[in-house]
Amino acid sequence: MGKRHNMRSSTGLVEIIGLTEKFTFNPKEGIDNPVMVITDDADSMPTPSPRLCVLKREEGESYGFHLRVERGRQGHIIRKVVSGGVAGCSGLQDGDRLLEVNNCYVDDVPHPEVARKIKLSGHQLYLLVLDGEEYEQAVLRGQELQDLVRAHKGEDCKPPRLCHITRDPVSGLGINFSPVEGEKGRFSVNLVTGGAAEKAGVCKGDRLVWINGATVSDLTHSALSRMMKKCGNHITILVIDSESEKNYMRQRMPILPTMAVPHNLPHRARKLHLVSGPEGYGFFLRLEKTPAGRTSHVLREMDRDGPAERAGMQDGELLLEINGESVETVTHEEIVDRVRQNKQQVTFTTITSQGLEFYTQLGLSPLLFCEDAAAEKEEESSAPASEAEKSVQKEMDGSCKSRLCSLRKGPLGFGFNLGCVPENPGTFISQVAFGGSGQSAGLLVGDVVMEVNGENVEDKYLEDVIMLVKEGGSFLSLSVMDKTSYNKMKQTDTPTRNVTEQKEDNNEISWL
Repeated sequence: MGKRHNMRSSTGLVEIIGLTEKFTFNPKEGIDNPVMVITDDADSMPTPSPRLCVLKREEGESYGFHLRVERGRQGHIIRKVVSGGVAGCSGLQDGDRLLEVNNCYVDDVPHPEVARKIKLSGHQLYLLVLDGEEYEQAVLRGQELQDLVRAHKGEDCKPPRLCHITRDPVSGLGINFSPVEGEKGRFSVNLVTGGAAEKAGVCKGDRLVWINGATVSDLTHSALSRMMKKCGNHITILVIDSESEKNYMRQRMPILPTMAVPHNLPHRARKLHLVSGPEGYGFFLRLEKTPAGRTSHVLREMDRDGPAERAGMQDGELLLEINGESVETVTHEEIVDRVRQNKQQVTFTTITSQGLEFYTQLGLSPLLFCEDAAAEKEEESSAPASEAEKSVQKEMDGSCKSRLCSLRKGPLGFGFNLGCVPENPGTFISQVAFGGSGQSAGLLVGDVVMEVNGENVEDKYLEDVIMLVKEGGSFLSLSVMDKTSYNKMKQTDTPTRNVTEQKEDNNEISWL
């Protein structure tokens, strides 16, 4: 049988499977799948039953519970559920363990990141929880909690897509909607082949859930048609395939934009990683009024080739977070103190003023869909810039055929599984999830993993590779090589390359 490494981590990997080099079928056992693991007492154990809790709160109202991690206990623990509050009325109970937030598995995610997901959810929150006693028993038995979640939700439960459509001068938006017969407030998508909507990630037969911030279940077909006529040159919609919609409805699970995979969004928040130089970080921080009338912390006047400019900072961007903590209610002086306390390095989350206005009009947090500026630069630098570079690349020997893949964790985690030959160093890609970050980054089944976040792992064991992936948080850089090239390289004993090479007019301003 294959050897399964039951390790839960923040990587979003579903399971890590080590395959033996040879498998012999045993007809008495009746099992011919080398990755199956059967336990003798599985049928005798009661199956834990996760519960779905949907929380809806009003403006200014809290959800009415605390989320904690406690010494000597595993998991994210629900505490202090207010009797008669939003959480209490949803069925949340003291001691419950949190498994999912808005359709994202979080049992293996660091506590601050889970708390952040909840804060970004807005006025509606979907939680999947497990009774505390059932959770502890499942952990003691070594039961894979993510398998419980998949069994509870079913296989056909893909995430919705948030798609931004820009009108084509000839074919328009390339989309219209038909009411689903006999079902009020449900609409099916019709597309112009090759039109703007299809290019924006909308698929034929999708169901419309939400349009420009309005839930369509509250709309008549005529009201929806009027909205389409008034939308101008742009429209942002939330859609989901019909089979997944049926699954969500069967479980009475809401379909929320906070669960969505973004497609073609015109604005995204960005994470900038700054490393201090001799003169600091090399930019001004000003408190200014934006064109929309908001007072915001604005980034200005980057030093040429200074730390801020090298990190990708752009003049006029708005500051949203420092080291993952919101600055929405923080004073200018407090921000300056925080930055200066981080003498060596700091991470900013920023967005343009137009981007902030875009998300505000949709009623969404601009922090929902962040991009990592460093990962973007890495992707750009890894792509050949000219035909000349491409020809040079072709002339390189097998040792240079590694591929650099940059991944950002999404609803499917990183969207791949790792495998290994038991008791031997080295790891390979054993499975790539359809539609996940791994597939988008170009990972292929059988690829040999050479580097994780710039560190060579060819001689490392699976458990060590998992730890390196965990340390990277929500972003991951993998150097991989197809198996044929890797074996050829090893035969020629060619060494591998390291791929990763004052106050003014009521405005406050500080040099950082």
